[in-house]
Amino acid sequence: MRVVVIENVTLDGVMQSPARADEDPRDGFVRGGWAVPYNDAVMGEQMGRRMAAGGAGLLLGRRTYEDFYAVWPNRTDNPYTEVLNRTRKYVASRTLTEPLPWENSTLLGGDAADAVARLREEPGANLTVLGSGALVRALAGRGLVDEYLLLIHPLVLGTGHRLFDGAPPMPLRLDDSVTTTTGVIIATYHPAR
Repeated sequence: MRVVVIENVTLDGVMQSPARADEDPRDGFVRGGWAVPYNDAVMGEQMGRRMAAGGAGLLLGRRTYEDFYAVWPNRTDNPYTEVLNRTRKYVASRTLTEPLPWENSTLLGGDAADAVARLREEPGANLTVLGSGALVRALAGRGLVDEYLLLIHPLVLGTGHRLFDGAPPMPLRLDDSVTTTTGVIIATYHPAR
């Protein structure tokens, strides 16, 4: 399996709380929901194409899993709810215990990078990481990310948790990019190994 990271980030690398004001207020972050005004048809089409391609499942850190579980199963008027409910979800956590409450969820206990390294050896399609900044940094540190799909928003927040804080140096190769009507650059990067 391949590990694909999909993240909304600002020009200064902030990834915290892109969708809702209350999504992740850690450390007094009050600028949540910053990505929403930049959604457009181009972004919808690009991301829809990604979702339609399918994959082996989602790979989520505990905080992102709990946030998604609190929001998505209750959105019965949204076409993504059924997809997310059906999708296999692998959850990296040292504090959660099984059974996990959201259907099709599997706990990856212990060291997340070790568990993901084992998953990558299995045949199958992509494991997609959404949010889960600490998990992404742990995987990047071990060279376990095969692709980064970054939605880079034309916005500087100046504060907030950043995607690559503390990450090791890693050269990346830009393989594709699309610019939306709102100025978001959807860029696909692969490790330049």
